[in-house]
This record gives sequence, structure tokens and C-alpha cells, in this order.
Amino acid sequence: MTATASQVLDRVLVLEMVRVTEAAAIAAAKLVGRGDEKAADAAAVEAMREALNSLYMDGTVVIGEGERDEAPMLFIGEKVGSAIGKGPKIDIALDPLEGTTICATAGPNALAVLAIAEEGGLLNAPDVYMEKIAIGPGYPDNLIDLDKSPSENVRALAAAKGVEPGDIIACVLDRPRHSALIAELRALGCGIMLIGDGDVAGVIATSDPDTTIDIYMGSGGAPEGVLACAALRCVGGQFKGRLIFRNDDERARAAKWGVTDLDKQYDLTELAKGDCIFAATGVTDGSLLAGVKRKSGKMTTESVVMRASSGTVRWVKGEHRLD
Repeated sequence: MTATASQVLDRVLVLEMVRVTEAAAIAAAKLVGRGDEKAADAAAVEAMREALNSLYMDGTVVIGEGERDEAPMLFIGEKVGSAIGKGPKIDIALDPLEGTTICATAGPNALAVLAIAEEGGLLNAPDVYMEKIAIGPGYPDNLIDLDKSPSENVRALAAAKGVEPGDIIACVLDRPRHSALIAELRALGCGIMLIGDGDVAGVIATSDPDTTIDIYMGSGGAPEGVLACAALRCVGGQFKGRLIFRNDDERARAAKWGVTDLDKQYDLTELAKGDCIFAATGVTDGSLLAGVKRKSGKMTTESVVMRASSGTVRWVKGEHRLD
């Protein structure tokens, strides 16, 4: 489905989003490998908030660091921008440091991530788990389905690609909860790329043939699912997601943010509607982006920014003086 160009998302905002993720990535990069997840995340959050508040917009954080009583800045519902009450109304989904543990241990694929859409364009997903499955572009609609078994989904994808199920490579978060999924995939002969964190990058990787990842499967954070969907809206692909609730408190939080059908299987366009812009900057080196590097008085960054309405993907390399 091709998104209609927004009357709210100005072209200028496309590159402004890169400035925002660059600021967060540079702040977090100063703490790579230092073993302090909270300090790295706090630095990225503060830098991203300052950058967002410099933009002419009336922005609302719909996916952020948590609810007001849990997060001091960039909490869900927080207003950002320099034109609150008079500028364009924009919904914002963000993760200033996607992969806090990765950053603290200097692992791969830590990112600063941001997505924006017109008001009402992004699902206000509560901070709970989401069952996810994603593939890249070029396949028949609704090829994947969470109501099917992992084996059925892999066989359907393999048939569409004209290969054997054993030729499929799946990306899965390395978590004990995925032991049965991993066993089922290996019984099919699939290759599995296990990742320790960073499932936004894992989902996006399905759209890039160079990564060799064919499918993403498993459960991870619901906010990260919405962010990944914003990216797939721009480059193409399929995504299905279903919220997972472990207790009544999580169900109540979902209801608070307007989620009424707790068993719904969400499609890509239900999680990220209409036109949207996605931006990410690498904090550490990964499959999607190079990380921040310090070189002779400056820092270099690599970012990607995408827009759904045009299908444009821009790769941006920046140099930033340390002074």
C-alpha cells in the first residue's frame, strides 16, 4: 500500500529527524563499553529531547521512555517542539538508545531511533511485549500470519521464494522464552541468527537482501514493533503483531492508552498509518549502520532516513566537531 503524502510532514522535517537521532547517538556513544546502561540511556534521552524541542512543531510522544511517573523525560504523552499549540501536530515514536545493554557492553546494532507521523498515525502501544513476525517486500499479501505455526510460516515463505525451508534464515532474539521456537526452526533445517538485543534492526534487516535474513520471528517490546513498522512502511515488507499481556496491570495500561481489542492481530498499516518518516543513527557498528567513530577532533556518524509517501531512503554520513 502506497502512503499518501502528508500535508503536515514537511520535507524539511526529513533531514531534521536525522539531526535528532545524530544528537542522541553521539551522546550515547561517549558511554559505549562503560558498563552503565542507565547513564548511556539518560544521555541519549536528554540529547534527543533537546534536539526535538528545537524543531517547529507541536509534537506528542506516543511511544517513549515510559509513563510520566516512570520516566523523567520523553515520557508517553509529553509535548515537545518549539511551537506547541500552534505548529503542525505530529505523533512521535522514539527510542533514544535501542539496545542499552548492547551500548554498555560495546556490542553490535545499538541505535538511536525515531519515527514521526501525523496525529493519530502511530499506534499508542503500551510498554508490554508483542508477538511479531516480519518479512521483506516482494511477496503475496498476507503471506505470514501469527495464527499459523512457525513451520507453516517458514514453508509459505520458502514456497514464495522458490527455495526449501532449510534455505530460510530467521532472526530471533536470544531469550529463554524462544527455546521452543528455535527448536522448531532448527528441526526444519533453518539457519538462525540469534541477537542479544535490538529487534528494530532485526525486523528492518528482513528488507535488505545483503543481511541474508529472510524472516524475523518471536516476541519483543511492543514500542519497538511500532518503530520497526514505520521503517517497513517506507521500504516495503510485511509485519504482524499481537500484544502479549502477562497480568491485569498490563491490560489496564493498554486500556488507558486506548487499546480495546486485546487479542487483535495488527497489520503493518494498523501500527503505522499514512505517511511517516523513520530515522536511525548507529551508536555501535551493526548490520544496518556503522557506529559513531571518534577521529582527530571530530566524530563521524552514519544514519538512514526514510519516508513512506515517496519510498525514499537516504543514507547520511556526518562529521561533527568535538568542540
